[in-house]
Amino acid sequence: MRLFLGLDSSTQGLKAQVIDLDSGSITASAGVNFSTELSKYGCQNGVLPDKDPLVKHSNPLMWLEALDLVFSKLKAANIPLDKILAISGSGQQHGSVYLNDKFEEVISGLDASKPLAEQIRPALSRKSSPIWMDSSTSAECEEIAKAVGKKKLQEITGSPAIERFTGPQIRKFWKTEPGNYEKTDRIHLVSSFMASVLAGTSAPIDYGDGAGMNLLNLKTLVWDFKICEATAPGLVKKLPMAVPSATSVGKLSQYFKKYGLKPGIPVIAWSGDNPCSLIGVGAGEPGTAVISLGTSDTFFAAMSSSRTDPQGYGHVFGNPTGGFMSLICFKNGSLAREKVKDECGADWDAFEKALSEGKPGNDGNMMLPYFVPETTPLVLKAGARYSGTREFCKGKASAPVKIRAVVESQMLGMKLHSKWIGEDFKCIRVTGGASKSPGICRILADVFQARVEKISVADSAALGAAVRAAHFMCFGKMGGYYAKFAAAVETIEPDPATAETYAGMLDRFAEFEKEKE
Repeated sequence: MRLFLGLDSSTQGLKAQVIDLDSGSITASAGVNFSTELSKYGCQNGVLPDKDPLVKHSNPLMWLEALDLVFSKLKAANIPLDKILAISGSGQQHGSVYLNDKFEEVISGLDASKPLAEQIRPALSRKSSPIWMDSSTSAECEEIAKAVGKKKLQEITGSPAIERFTGPQIRKFWKTEPGNYEKTDRIHLVSSFMASVLAGTSAPIDYGDGAGMNLLNLKTLVWDFKICEATAPGLVKKLPMAVPSATSVGKLSQYFKKYGLKPGIPVIAWSGDNPCSLIGVGAGEPGTAVISLGTSDTFFAAMSSSRTDPQGYGHVFGNPTGGFMSLICFKNGSLAREKVKDECGADWDAFEKALSEGKPGNDGNMMLPYFVPETTPLVLKAGARYSGTREFCKGKASAPVKIRAVVESQMLGMKLHSKWIGEDFKCIRVTGGASKSPGICRILADVFQARVEKISVADSAALGAAVRAAHFMCFGKMGGYYAKFAAAVETIEPDPATAETYAGMLDRFAEFEKEKE
């Protein structure tokens, strides 16, 4: 029995998974919901209330109390925590924690008789932490882009200046609270902050999460001094070192012995939730893409080489297995599918039937399903747009035509906007609620002319963290780990007879999208 622990400090809670490498199974799991179990912090769904709807912060002390609580749950369940050989974790990307010069001293001498939150509170130079949902930094994004050059910033860091990214958030802190910024000795990401507490020393930031800050030079893999100075004065000195994901950041603190864990086991660098999920769903190698079909649809994949989206919609992060990964978000995912379903007066069974009975290509009927403002491509004004027969464009087409149009168009959009990655995807792994639909998976396979694999992975970020810890200690090819913990439960092969139809349709879809920009 070789056990490894993965933790995921996400927006709404903290999750833990213990895996047994020998049996290839998840032997234990536990979780803490911030809203229901730590309501005293006032963070509904993990977010502090604010009069400005664009401001989204959380309380880092809540994350610490959750860490104590999740270990208490594992101990109470009689999980053999003393058998765990290494720990790693995942943190919600872009979120940041601000600490004064007491932090290192505090975490190196934690008192097991006192809770973490109580001990670390005096080390905070900022009481709240901006998280990925925050979009209040548009002015700061413009200022950084102007100082560095919009195109140059993206070429260097893999992304244009983005409101939720850490760099613009740091700049806003410097502008609005210069005194507290001056008192800040170290700025951590959620991932490196939590790793620091476990290891009892200030941990570095891994490349995977560091690439989501608008600060890391993806060519040199160090903080870009000019960009950091354009963000806030003296910033480089306040940032931890950037390191490969497969790095031991220290040994587990004596504090955690009270839960049955063995002090001194390796703490492996934590990464962001997206990089860890890439591992958790078994797609850390180039050639396999992952599409999460949720409220928003997300496309992410390992990359053979570093390159950026010339249109600026996609992002580049570090791949925990080495190299880089891409991530593209399409805001109108299940949101749009459900809107069309409701407009047609259909239920999900009728929706599925329409997909199974429809003809590939849908007689050229396509739509841009922007029922809310879209991120890929950037469309600020909501409103669906139509191309095809006169009847379809006037909204008088049959329900099956409308239903097939929204799904085909979404898949065409994904293929179009993932071309910049430069990979010929032979396999697409699907997850999320809509991945249960045979019709959606069939269209996806045919549009991409790739094998679609359905997977059943719960808590992929925590699982990915556990797998990363196991791989660090036991080596071997990652494919073996994927086969054990993220095996496909169903496979859909593409129909070669549809290839020509969808190739032509993709060209027309690209022109249609340009016309409507």
